[in-house]
Amino acid sequence: MTAKSVSKEMSYTVGQRVEKVCPDCEEQLGHIVKSVTKLGRVSRVICSHCGKVGTFKAGDPVSKEDTGSKKPGTPYDGATTFRTGQIMQHDVFGRGKVVKVLSNRMIDVLFADRVRRLIHSRP
Repeated sequence: MTAKSVSKEMSYTVGQRVEKVCPDCEEQLGHIVKSVTKLGRVSRVICSHCGKVGTFKAGDPVSKEDTGSKKPGTPYDGATTFRTGQIMQHDVFGRGKVVKVLSNRMIDVLFADRVRRLIHSRP
């Protein structure tokens, strides 16, 4: 299935996560859908890494978060210290990637549906 056929077959909603190449970061990263057309096609996205809002063109490659059988992430525990880029497995939200360490106790994690703020332990 090509990227074009995926975007035509799937309907998206605001706040969902999609994978797309960020022109500023120059790599494929998770983006949050900011706006969609009446047909449910992505029109604008926000990069979860740099925060830049960008337009989405119909030919841009986009796919749902891959929840395939890759290496399992670190099990989430509020007492565990996480770092940016680390993959975690949350009991409720599923597989996620730490996109930002905000403070000694807070992290932003990108899950399949959206970015969520969680606690962690940092020395």
